[in-house]
Amino acid sequence: MPPLSRTVRRQSRRALTRGQAMVEYSIINWLLIVGLVLASTVRVIPGPQVGISESGRLPNTNLIEVFLSAYQNYCDSYYYILSLPFP
Repeated sequence: MPPLSRTVRRQSRRALTRGQAMVEYSIINWLLIVGLVLASTVRVIPGPQVGISESGRLPNTNLIEVFLSAYQNYCDSYYYILSLPFP
């Protein structure tokens, strides 16, 4: 049998590398989440609104506002179809 100190060292080294991988994965996940949050809140996409700003361009919106606007149009179209006078 190998001495006890060698097996303890091997196990602790293995545990350290496992802990390092968990830290690396958590850092990568944190960077991805922060990147997605920042990308979805930055106003860079030309908006679908009808109004034109003073500079003559469409106002910039963020990704969340574009999705909410699309969802609003989707719900409005259902309301329009359901309120038609045809049976």
